[in-house]
Amino acid sequence: MDEPLDLIERGTVVDALVARIRADILNGRYPPGSLLPPERALAESYGVTRTSLKHALVRLAQAGLIATKHGVGTRVLDYARLRSLELLPELVMADAPGWFVEIFETRREIGALVAARAAERAGDAHRARLTDLLERVRDAADADAAQVAECDVHRVLGEACGNRVYRILVDTLLDAYMPVRGLFVHPFTDPPAAAARLAPVVEAVLTGDPARAHTAATAYLAETERLMLGGNGANDIP
Repeated sequence: MDEPLDLIERGTVVDALVARIRADILNGRYPPGSLLPPERALAESYGVTRTSLKHALVRLAQAGLIATKHGVGTRVLDYARLRSLELLPELVMADAPGWFVEIFETRREIGALVAARAAERAGDAHRARLTDLLERVRDAADADAAQVAECDVHRVLGEACGNRVYRILVDTLLDAYMPVRGLFVHPFTDPPAAAARLAPVVEAVLTGDPARAHTAATAYLAETERLMLGGNGANDIP
């Protein structure tokens, strides 16, 4: 039998309930294809009224996570088919089967391609911003400031690469990463060291060397991934 769920506090109860059920779907408590418990039992398990539950289920259905059929019940849909990157932060938090590894794989492969294209196509304004951002990483007052500046480096690379699809992918991945970045702060606890790791990527882009940029980005992303996964609780994601 499942352990009792913690009761959701009143207030923005529907918002909290949507978030809680969505998390329980993504972490496998209610896997794709399964039926949610009957409404009365589900409402009691979360400590909410059936009215609040009905509102939450409507929103989850609108998001494409569930579908309700009269006489059958509420079935969990295959969220992988949603093609919605908005779910990435929660997939990371839940490590919904395999997604954690696959997100990092995407980060490595797309990041290296973007860096190579940026080396080919970056303009003077991009190069100036990259130089400034590398200095911001180096001189950051703390790990979070270094981490945010490093994210901005990737945004500029996405802009400089000249491919709008790559730019959207980079920005979307970063938007998913930012809310959970505290889990992955380890590479940035020493800002000068973080800047030294990042410098070969920026320098290759500044000198317009695509092959060198691709190699440097591949090495950088692999090393920061190793540090992220090995530091400060990243392996302990629930």
